[in-house]
Amino acid sequence: VLAIIVQSYYKCKYCECFASRTNSTTSQRSKQDQGPSSIERVKRGWVWNQFFVVEEYTGTEPLYVGKIHTDSDEGEGNIKYTISGEGAGTIFIIDELTGDIHATERLDREEKAFYTLRAQARDRQSNDPLEPESEFVIKVQDINDSEPKFLEGPYIGSVAELSPIGTSVMKVSASDADDPTYGSSARVIYGVLDGERFFTVDRHTGIIMTAVADLDRETQDRYELVVKATDMAGQMGGLSGSTTVTIVITDVNDNPPRFQQKMYQFSVSEAAAVGTPVGRVIATDSDMGENTDMSYLIKEGGELFKVTTDVESQEAVVAIKKPLNYESKRTHNVVVEAVNKHLDPRFADLGSFRDQTIVRVSVSDVDEPPIFQPEDGTIIEVQEDAKPGALVGIVSARDPDSTNKPVRFSIDRTTDQEMIFHIDPDSGAITLGKVLDRETAGWHNITVKAVEADNHSMASHSAVSIRILDVNDNPPELARPYEASICEDAKPGQLIHTISVVDKDEPQTGHRFIFTLAPEASSNRHFTLWDVKDNTAGIRTQRSGFNRHEQNVYLLPILVVDNGPPSLSSTSTLTIHVCEGTIQSCNATAYVMSAALSPGALIALLVCMLILIVLVLLILTLKRHRKGQRMTEDEEDMRDNVIKYNDEGGGEQDTQAYDISALRNLYDFPEAKSCDSGPDIHSLPQWVPASRVGGVSEGATAASADFSLFKGYIRKKVEQADADLTVPPYDSFQTYAFEGTSSPALSLSSIHTLSTTSEQDFSYLSNWGPRFRQLAGYYAPGKPEEEGS
Repeated sequence: VLAIIVQSYYKCKYCECFASRTNSTTSQRSKQDQGPSSIERVKRGWVWNQFFVVEEYTGTEPLYVGKIHTDSDEGEGNIKYTISGEGAGTIFIIDELTGDIHATERLDREEKAFYTLRAQARDRQSNDPLEPESEFVIKVQDINDSEPKFLEGPYIGSVAELSPIGTSVMKVSASDADDPTYGSSARVIYGVLDGERFFTVDRHTGIIMTAVADLDRETQDRYELVVKATDMAGQMGGLSGSTTVTIVITDVNDNPPRFQQKMYQFSVSEAAAVGTPVGRVIATDSDMGENTDMSYLIKEGGELFKVTTDVESQEAVVAIKKPLNYESKRTHNVVVEAVNKHLDPRFADLGSFRDQTIVRVSVSDVDEPPIFQPEDGTIIEVQEDAKPGALVGIVSARDPDSTNKPVRFSIDRTTDQEMIFHIDPDSGAITLGKVLDRETAGWHNITVKAVEADNHSMASHSAVSIRILDVNDNPPELARPYEASICEDAKPGQLIHTISVVDKDEPQTGHRFIFTLAPEASSNRHFTLWDVKDNTAGIRTQRSGFNRHEQNVYLLPILVVDNGPPSLSSTSTLTIHVCEGTIQSCNATAYVMSAALSPGALIALLVCMLILIVLVLLILTLKRHRKGQRMTEDEEDMRDNVIKYNDEGGGEQDTQAYDISALRNLYDFPEAKSCDSGPDIHSLPQWVPASRVGGVSEGATAASADFSLFKGYIRKKVEQADADLTVPPYDSFQTYAFEGTSSPALSLSSIHTLSTTSEQDFSYLSNWGPRFRQLAGYYAPGKPEEEGS
């Protein structure tokens, strides 16, 4: 156990450290030698302070770093000092006898700031450690050998024009590789080398700010600055670095629009259509981007012209708003104003952000067609009873040009094909060519054409509407032929019918009709006429006791007079039938008679009935024709004659295995009809063995039994199909899968018959007919070679 006391001191640019080891037996002497600052410890060991060595040493001799020592060393040379760790033996060496440590190479703190080593005191003879190994550090002491560097340069920043003094633009930053904890080697300050007239930089933070308030993008849109960074806090001997900073001046809306001219002149024809562009003018703006967006408006002269803004070119498009007239005004002055869209209130004191110019438009004269007065057409009224040649009205038109040429008129005959009207070509007077009838046509719409006398290509048209005024020229008449009925027991004063009249005329004061009995019916004692005062009249009985056997029909003439002027009248006859019976039965008869159809309705009803009869006959004919076609098709339908055979032959040697006559006659099968009830079904073609002459062989009997089984199955299916109401009513092809009863034959596989000692008997194969003859020969006992041959 060691107690270690370390003393260190600096000498010039290096330090030297001594370590003493105090033994417990000599603790009092150690206290007297070290003074009151010594500390006595029970547990002893190596305790090292850090060593310092200056970087960038340029001497020729190794640089002394420090000294290690133990109190066990009495100067007899029996102690050997060693070091190990980073740089031991290469960068740092130690004197084994004295413990002095030297640096043999030039050190750079920016590359490596400290080295960690371990010290050891050993017995020189036995090389045994005298003390436990201890760790110490050699720190490289910094000197100002690195200049500040702008690692992110060159820089690009921006600031709006007209920004106030002190507006922050951007921040630059330089780094120094020297030790920031030692001295002022890493303390950096900033300054502007070039461009300090317009911008400044904070010496401590590196923030660049504006130095003037009148930065104008339109004058200069970017500035190049050189910013310097100096270490040692700017003291003499400090190192420095610089970088380039580009500052772009961004635009603000500080310039109003300006027209290049105070007056623009354009010319346009008076015949130009509404919306035709007259010309384009543009105001320029020194700003850029959206600050140049502007709109145009008309301050004066907007009655005939309008202005729009072309968003692409920012031009003002002056166009015609209303038709121009050279004869009315030949020159127009339009005041156009340009206004910025995006105004910045910060620069309102700079003045008005708008400008005006005058657009002078000269109207050129063209030859124009005549103009009707009024231009939107004329309405003329004429009496219905006007005589041909009478004046209907006058249309007027004039030449709008200053020459005022004569005008000629004509009627477009496509609008008056019947030539009811005529027009005087010089005066435009319209006269009547034919008699008018308001009840046939109450309005006539014609088109009048006006042309210049010496230039017929200059033509214009006007619509003239002629209204026919009504004249009372049609007498009133009953609305329809009326027929009434009365009973024999009718009472006096009984209302038997109501009549109404119609009049084709349309008097301005409305219709008013007067109903009376005709003079020839003034002696009538059977019926009276009652004027209801609403343009209708009622027929009443005047007496009772009508007898249909004495007179069954009464004809009552009725006189109807309108209110004119002049008053016109007509006489119509009302037919009254007398029916027998009580009032109830008579009313029923009267109802039936009143419900009688007119001759026109009867004709229409007969025509409809005739059409229905023709349609029924046509449908029956088509059905009969289709039935004949279907019968013909059924006769030609061979679907019930299709027979499918899945029968295999007996091989190449079997030439008589099948009766070919069954294919020659499809309906003459060799099997007789069944005696069972139900439809007769022909049997399928059967195999006929060659040995069959007069009798029936055993194979044929088996085959007959098999086919009768199939026949019964098919008969059953046919009966089911006939009894099924859901099947289609026509012949259909149905397929059934029926295997029949189980076969008496066993498996034909030869897997178990390969052995010659097989005891199976295959003699039954010979009874299966010629189709299995060759197979029976393979398995028959005796001479298989002969059979096979």
